[in-house]
Amino acid sequence: MKRVVITGMGTVSPVGGTAAEQADALDAGRHGLRAMPEWAAYKGLRSLVAAPAELKNEKAIPRQNRRSMSRMSIFAAQAAQEALRDAGLAPEGLGDGRTGCVAGSTTGSAIALAQVYETMLPEKDFSILQSMQFFQCLSHTVAMNLAQYLGLRGVLLATNAACASSLQAIGTAFDLVRSGRQDAVFCGGAEEVHATVTGSFDMLMAASTRYNDRPEAASRPFDAARDGLVCGEGAGILVVEELERAQARGARIHAEILGFHTCSGGSHISESNRDGIASCMRAALADARLEPAAIEYVGAHATATLQGDGEEAAAIRETLGDQVPVSSLKGNLGHTLGASGAIELVAILAGLERGHLYPTRNLETVAPECAGIRHVTALEPTAARTFLKNSFAFGGIHASLVCRRWTEGAPA
Repeated sequence: MKRVVITGMGTVSPVGGTAAEQADALDAGRHGLRAMPEWAAYKGLRSLVAAPAELKNEKAIPRQNRRSMSRMSIFAAQAAQEALRDAGLAPEGLGDGRTGCVAGSTTGSAIALAQVYETMLPEKDFSILQSMQFFQCLSHTVAMNLAQYLGLRGVLLATNAACASSLQAIGTAFDLVRSGRQDAVFCGGAEEVHATVTGSFDMLMAASTRYNDRPEAASRPFDAARDGLVCGEGAGILVVEELERAQARGARIHAEILGFHTCSGGSHISESNRDGIASCMRAALADARLEPAAIEYVGAHATATLQGDGEEAAAIRETLGDQVPVSSLKGNLGHTLGASGAIELVAILAGLERGHLYPTRNLETVAPECAGIRHVTALEPTAARTFLKNSFAFGGIHASLVCRRWTEGAPA
């Protein structure tokens, strides 16, 4: 099996339009949570907070590509351009059939879907729709638009597994490269926020409703006063490639991917399960051929839901013990859903390269059910290299990725 490394990273997130801007914001403890008073027009929607990203410079994307792109596909294209530059790849070499694309989202464009139904249903008239809206509504819209934009002719896959989408995409890319099927893969995910997205969680009693007048306090992973998640948007795209190829072309290497696993919890359609989470983490460690003691940090999924955070904390405690540092970035970024795994992975790596771990923002009082693990509550200096990133989704979907920050001259 070939060794696989991360050579390119790009993000658009609620706190910055690039990976460096995001890292600067996290260094300073900034957040992207905002009140959404315009959502009050939707009857029955109780959660009026979100973490939107800024859409800018979209016209830099050629119109022939942009016309089939929704907001989230534009985010993905912008993040991919940053990852391409970071990886030092030549754009003209991407169509060789050996460079693939794996990307996901929760659904097709939420904004486009809403517009289609709001436009069509009153008159039941298909003739008033724009043809390009179809391509924005497809479930694989991010993957297909990204591949077209980059001119890729390799493997093209879409991982549409809600909040686990982008981590599954990275894990799938890892498998494609280590098996030799592809030399490099652009991978990750994108998402866009809309009232209908938050409404889906609100109906399930999973969205924050208590802090509409204090949006900065609304996302509180592991905290005793948490009351649900805050939906966000953006994109995270990485370039993963075979180690020897990266070294031969003198690429800067951010990290090596060591192991991955994704599995079903098999017990509940909407609630996380500690046994399933623990099983997933153990399998990822086995794939990486590492013992639990090798993990020096855990990037938790922890969305600030009442049930999910407690189950993840229990699984971490059972699998990795009570001394490994743990934090969630959703107090800063909100829950960027299908993009969260990739966006947060980029943030973790940027933090490690800068020599610190990011804390869980808004964690003031650890909830009893989330106790027994070592929460990071302030920016913490670190020399850690090996870490595990979790992502979970409705349907009992679990995903865990094990990585090691690359340090030239350090033992592999």
